[in-house]
Amino acid sequence: MPSRAAVILLGLLLAGDSDDSADREPVATNSEQKAIENKSLKASFLTSFFTSTLSIFERRSDSFSVEKKPTKSRSYGWTTAVRKVVTSGSMRRLQERILGTSRFDNLSMTSQIWFLGKCYKLSLEESSQCSDPGNSYAAFLEDFSSRIWITYRKGFEPIGESKFTCDVNWGCMIRSSQMLVAQALILHHLGRSWRKPLQKPYDLQYVEVLHLFGDSSTCAFSIHNLLQAGRGYGLAAGSWLGPYAICRTWETLARANKEQAEHDKCKESLPMVLYIVSGDEDGEQGGAPVVCIEVAAKLGSHFSKGQLEWAPILLLVPLVLGLEKINPRYIPLLWETFTFPQSVGILGGKPGASTYIVGVQDDKALYLDPHEVQPAVDIRRDDSEADCTSYHCSTVRHLPFDMIDPSLAIGFYCRDKGDFEDFCSRASQLADSSNGAPLFTVVQNLQPAKPIPCHVGTDHNRGIDDSSVENFSDIGGQVHEDEWQIL
Repeated sequence: MPSRAAVILLGLLLAGDSDDSADREPVATNSEQKAIENKSLKASFLTSFFTSTLSIFERRSDSFSVEKKPTKSRSYGWTTAVRKVVTSGSMRRLQERILGTSRFDNLSMTSQIWFLGKCYKLSLEESSQCSDPGNSYAAFLEDFSSRIWITYRKGFEPIGESKFTCDVNWGCMIRSSQMLVAQALILHHLGRSWRKPLQKPYDLQYVEVLHLFGDSSTCAFSIHNLLQAGRGYGLAAGSWLGPYAICRTWETLARANKEQAEHDKCKESLPMVLYIVSGDEDGEQGGAPVVCIEVAAKLGSHFSKGQLEWAPILLLVPLVLGLEKINPRYIPLLWETFTFPQSVGILGGKPGASTYIVGVQDDKALYLDPHEVQPAVDIRRDDSEADCTSYHCSTVRHLPFDMIDPSLAIGFYCRDKGDFEDFCSRASQLADSSNGAPLFTVVQNLQPAKPIPCHVGTDHNRGIDDSSVENFSDIGGQVHEDEWQIL
């Protein structure tokens, strides 16, 4: 017979199952400041309770799955039913509601958090007395839950001839990249201080950004159009891809979008230059990526057709910082990039499971997770009353920084020339402190490109294509003798 504790747990699950979207609503308000302390006192007990209870059901389930006898006891049927509830998304959401959707029991309440270029200097005194609401944990949660969260979707229109109507188990890198670009668009249109309103109607510019990432070929930055743009890099529905390939895919899609906008004489969906910063020979022979100020200026001039002195820039820097694990020497440098006001995060995460890393605290990388399946929704660009709850998450997940996949891409958004110059100054200081192994370097002008050896060819699996070299043949590069791996 089930224990009393287990029966109570089941009752909680059934009671909590009525609100599936609770973990997606912004939870950070000043009135909740005091509640954080009370929740933190309960977290340790509840964590152990849920962990032990879940482990019991997992072990019971495993033992019954091996034993395939036709006779099933009453206990077996009860255990199976509970396990379905325990392993459901509703169970996870209930657990997060009880333990605190921010997982604050696992985050320090005294260590500072760097979140997309903004520092939250937390302390127990501030949490209890609200001496500085702008630095409080509640303020951080409000900021976090305002970022656009894009996940697996099901039930969207079929992707080309593949007939895929869901991207579960293969679309996480695409979803992570959509989150990064969405953050750049929010910065461009609404600014870093923007927070998702608690009440409707919503700002139409915010709704427009969400529309761009809808799951339809009519939405500019949909998974459908990204797969179409990435065919030259081996992208296909049902297949996983790496950071380099997705960066080049965005470059191709941005170019196509600009050409379409010029043809239709309408505004561009991506109103900024996309600069993919690669290593020597466009990443084919190693070498730290090089940000060239002259190249950035030329790209901006070309983007505005010479009408503007400078243009907003989104820089994507694909990197490989080790083989099976990230080289520890790069971890402090990656950590430091989140202090840049131009930071729009990192495409990375666990090996084979991409996430959108948005912040750091101590030795933890904080991220938004695309691995939750949600029904496809249609956000019209003119609907200020749209239901946008599925595009926000208040659950702060984290993993040890030294456990992230060494293959990743860093993003930066520079609004104007002054912002770009500030970025270059910070990046140069970071390179100077790297002890000879920078993430990337900054130069005013690039040296002429070296000839590419004849043995280098097309390698779609690694995201390398001859057209990439052709498009950027005037950029060239510099070789840095460090521990870089081929992209």
